Amino acid sequence: MTVPRLDRSSWPAPARPVRIVHIGIGNFARAHQAWYTMAADTDGEWGICAFTGRRPDAAQALGPQQGLYTLIERGTSADSLSVIEVVSEVRPGSDLDGFTAAVAAPQTALVTLTITEAGYRPPAAAERAAAGADAAQLTPPGRLAAALVERHRRHAGPLAIVSCDNLHANGTVLRERVITEAERIDEQAVGWIDSVVSFVNTSVDRITPRITDEDRALVARELGFEDAAPVVTEPFSDWILSGEFPAGRPEWELGGARFVGDIEPWELRKLWILNGAHSLLAFLGLLRGHQTVADAVGDPELVLAMREFWDLAARHLLNAAELDLDNYREQTHTRFANARIGYPLTQIAGDGLDKLRQRVVPVIRAALDAGDDAGPAVRVVRAWAQWLIDDPGRAATDQNSELLGRVLGSGGGDDTMHGLLELLEIQ
Repeated sequence: MTVPRLDRSSWPAPARPVRIVHIGIGNFARAHQAWYTMAADTDGEWGICAFTGRRPDAAQALGPQQGLYTLIERGTSADSLSVIEVVSEVRPGSDLDGFTAAVAAPQTALVTLTITEAGYRPPAAAERAAAGADAAQLTPPGRLAAALVERHRRHAGPLAIVSCDNLHANGTVLRERVITEAERIDEQAVGWIDSVVSFVNTSVDRITPRITDEDRALVARELGFEDAAPVVTEPFSDWILSGEFPAGRPEWELGGARFVGDIEPWELRKLWILNGAHSLLAFLGLLRGHQTVADAVGDPELVLAMREFWDLAARHLLNAAELDLDNYREQTHTRFANARIGYPLTQIAGDGLDKLRQRVVPVIRAALDAGDDAGPAVRVVRAWAQWLIDDPGRAATDQNSELLGRVLGSGGGDDTMHGLLELLEIQ
């Protein structure tokens, strides 16, 4: 028996007017920002025009479904399914004209991004020279700068830009990159960007493993639709934001979002405790033959390593007394142990160089600056390096694969380990 495809005919939900433009419509964005917007937008006023990141797959899957998809919240014993209706348009990231027009539209109030840590790296000089006049198209910050320049030319008014990536001071970093790119395009627009465009810092948290055929079959069985792009996530979610919204925003508080004056302590708590532990479990766990996060936290030696890393990180967190760290640590351990999520360690291991720079290296530096023993964090980066040395082909999962390949091919043994740790600027 065939089932109908999920779209706005089989699931009658009118497309909402676009007021948010999103870059990087992967699983996390659809389980997080879109979910929060769905919870907040009870009047149907905040539609999202979403653009893909490095690959067009999401547009190819969601386009025929007119932006609709199923969210599967996977608890320890049962699933809860819902259809997310707020994504009104989905376009490939290569649609630069469409992106510029969407950002420059006067009704657009927000631009949100989930482009991973790698998306913030500036292009190499050789890449920029080869691109010539099209250099602004090389990176998401460059494309965003070009679109903001066009918005300035159209006198379309202020807006807020909300980075939702696991990057320290993500909004501040994005602002710096956008301003740098805008200076190359139109210096007159820079003052306008600086004065009326808000760059919001955030901390985001929700585990979203890769989808499987079994998950698609679950949607067909439970809801009676064929969904090419469902998303699986955990029941837990967290979103903390700090910044201004000059053109308005959805009431994300209705989904549980929090707005704070100083985000840094919360951001570092999440980066070091959750993301740092994820990388620890990934690289130490893969070296010990584990496949998923739940498998890894079933290993007593890895749990001990994780708790030692947490103890180190906690000693150097800002305003640690306000962050309820004991509860957050135990809550994180419980989330990791949810075997029904099945979060693959190889998924966490991808783009390891940039992730470690944000999640683990700052812990090492904070410990060394304080005269503390950084060993529990150094153990993580050495495990990453050993994982690559054991199979240099694994570097292909990293956006820095060419750089890693040069180091991995330069010799072997201690020299290679030393070279990899040099890339992280630690020894």
